[in-house]
Amino acid sequence: MFESLSERLEGAVKRLKGLHKLTEENIGEAMRDVRMALLEADVNISVTKEFIASVKEDALGTKTAQGVDPGQHMIKIVHDKMIELLGGETAGINFSERGPTIALMTGLQGSGKTTTTVKLAKVIAKQGYNPMVVSADVYRPAAMEQLQTFAEQINIPVFPATPDMKPVDICKQAMAAMAKEGANFLIVDTAGRLQIDDDMMDELREIRETVKPDEILFVADAMTGQDAVNVAKTFNEKIGMTGVVLTKLDGDTRGGAALSIKKVTGVPIKFAGIGEKVDQFETFHPDRLAGRILGMGDVLSLVEKAQENIDQKKAAKQAQRIFSASFDLNDFLEQLQMIKKMGPLDQVMKLIPGAASAMKNANYDPDEMLRTEALINSMTLKERSAPGIINTSRKRRIAAGSGTDIIEINRMLKNFQKMKKMMKTMGRGKGKKSMMNPFAGGGAGLGMEQ
Repeated sequence: MFESLSERLEGAVKRLKGLHKLTEENIGEAMRDVRMALLEADVNISVTKEFIASVKEDALGTKTAQGVDPGQHMIKIVHDKMIELLGGETAGINFSERGPTIALMTGLQGSGKTTTTVKLAKVIAKQGYNPMVVSADVYRPAAMEQLQTFAEQINIPVFPATPDMKPVDICKQAMAAMAKEGANFLIVDTAGRLQIDDDMMDELREIRETVKPDEILFVADAMTGQDAVNVAKTFNEKIGMTGVVLTKLDGDTRGGAALSIKKVTGVPIKFAGIGEKVDQFETFHPDRLAGRILGMGDVLSLVEKAQENIDQKKAAKQAQRIFSASFDLNDFLEQLQMIKKMGPLDQVMKLIPGAASAMKNANYDPDEMLRTEALINSMTLKERSAPGIINTSRKRRIAAGSGTDIIEINRMLKNFQKMKKMMKTMGRGKGKKSMMNPFAGGGAGLGMEQ
């Protein structure tokens, strides 16, 4: 996410750290780097100009507090302005206070509306609501079948619409069916087009007037950059919307849409799609994303991922073994499996402050984690408990069973011993206070060598 933007801004941040005094000249030099980084990330030019001017004004107009490094003071200003640019505060769903909540999913064809509809339904269900989804797309072949398939995978009820029905009638009947399904949140997947046209707008206005939605969410493909921003602006002017969902933020996007869309449309980004899987969907937190973009990490999201994906009682037991001499390859395998549940290792590591820079200096191999699992799974229980007994003949058998070679086995065992030694040392000091540290050893054995 925002790789090129983060890399460019990292250079500007480093330059800011070296400032001993803020002057108009050195602030201007630093801001030139930031300006170029934003423009290269496809951020709207007027938004970029306003952002730079605002940072300069604050930097020159405020005194650095006593004891605070001028460079760090400048970085804080950039960080605060970045949060403001992304929307300021986290914007939640507008739940109805009068009755069932209705949300319309809108946007151009190919933006990911149907998958986003199901992802949102899962988020709503986690919040204690009973969602139901319906497709009002009578134009795209198999649109209704696609929604049905996705929703069934996560046990979300679907209103059985058919292509011969009128979109407005579909919405009316779906609303009437909510009580029977015990649903209190209806998500309507509306039809998209290759471009905004009068027919599309008329249909959406009719649906809007009929269902009186609490949310009109515009689903925008972040990969299209400023095109997504321009379409959202036009759409908001013609139909009105309450929030934006940015999809494909995990792709090779430069970040321009995320950094421009709130300022241009005045509408907050509420959710972000970070992958194709149904659980790769996040509430959009401007402060957290600003931290990630500036290389400061995102500890809160890391903690939330851990709480959501890791059994805390099991983690507590693991912690006791990690910091003792009894830590073995069975425990190591369990650690790997816990981390895998949190998502791809490279994405998880970037949530840790400072880890993004460390990863650049590491030879990261995303497949090594899988190979490590295969190696341990090819061992006997005795070998996992006492790796010291693994001699050459055992290594040959393990290599054949895991599809690897003896060199990889030696490297994994070396990394494991290094990690075990480090954990034992930490256990004698402050490390014992930690419930779990799956990233010890700088990623040793987890796909990174330093």
